[in-house]
Amino acid sequence: EQGLQLLELGGSVEEDYIRIARCFEATRQRCCRLEQDGRRAREQLARVEAERAALEVKLKHARNQVEVEMKKRHRAEAELEKQERKLQLVLELLMREPWGSEALSREQCSVLSALAGRRLGAALAPARRSSAVDESCQSLLSHSDISYDRTEDDV
Repeated sequence: EQGLQLLELGGSVEEDYIRIARCFEATRQRCCRLEQDGRRAREQLARVEAERAALEVKLKHARNQVEVEMKKRHRAEAELEKQERKLQLVLELLMREPWGSEALSREQCSVLSALAGRRLGAALAPARRSSAVDESCQSLLSHSDISYDRTEDDV
């Protein structure tokens, strides 16, 4: 009786089967679209992963290059300080020795006195520093802003 009541309420069985078949077809088409979308997303993910890996390699090389350049800079600055100390000692020797001040002109003596009166490095360093790198506190990208954390390199 219940089966007959359902058939009477729902109309003909053929119409119900046609409706169910249309729903199945719509679901199948939707699954096909989703499968294609998933395939495209996987391809895009693979491209992005390859690009990320290439960028990580570039980042690692850049970090290494920065480290090498910083070591070179520190060595150059140490050498500069060493040479400045030597020059300072020579200037002090020339100023103390009586023969040194006799051999030099009055103008040369005044220049040497001025240099000996101040710290030599402060007098010469700004002229010798490379102007290609802005090392002032106003620089947007100072070396203190760069992270040298290598924990992400192993990922």
